[in-house]
Amino acid sequence: MLLGLVFPADLLQSASVAYIHYLSFMLCFGALVFERISLKINPNRKEAISMVVADIIYGVAGIALLVSGIYRVIKFGQGSEFYTENPIFWTKIIVFALVGSLSLYPTITYVLWAIPLRKGNLPQVTENLVSRLRLIINIELIGFASIPFLATLMARGIGLIQN
Repeated sequence: MLLGLVFPADLLQSASVAYIHYLSFMLCFGALVFERISLKINPNRKEAISMVVADIIYGVAGIALLVSGIYRVIKFGQGSEFYTENPIFWTKIIVFALVGSLSLYPTITYVLWAIPLRKGNLPQVTENLVSRLRLIINIELIGFASIPFLATLMARGIGLIQN
């Protein structure tokens, strides 16, 4: 309540949603980096579980990123027209959607790992699977790394048609 007396409530809400947005982005990126550096052939139980947990963190943070982004566009940003009329915004959304779509394969893979792990067995992780997952995660990381660049362009009005 003390913060509400010092800062206007709408400013505090806007800052909180922005913070959740940035934090979610960092958690997504960090989880992807962790998955990428931890991925190996036939991981032990602890390593396999940590990969599953990292992917859960990635998924939850991805949902928080999406929801906070929607709130920023609709309620707390510079007005929805500022975003929706900018082709760079749509490029950013497409990149986010592509990265999210690419993440389905690793997520399904890790869910399938959870089945033997629950029974006390280790997942069978081949060299081909590791190579495939590394490629996908590398593409996801490149996509994720481009999103802040697109956001900084968009925030400066680049892409908006000037009358």
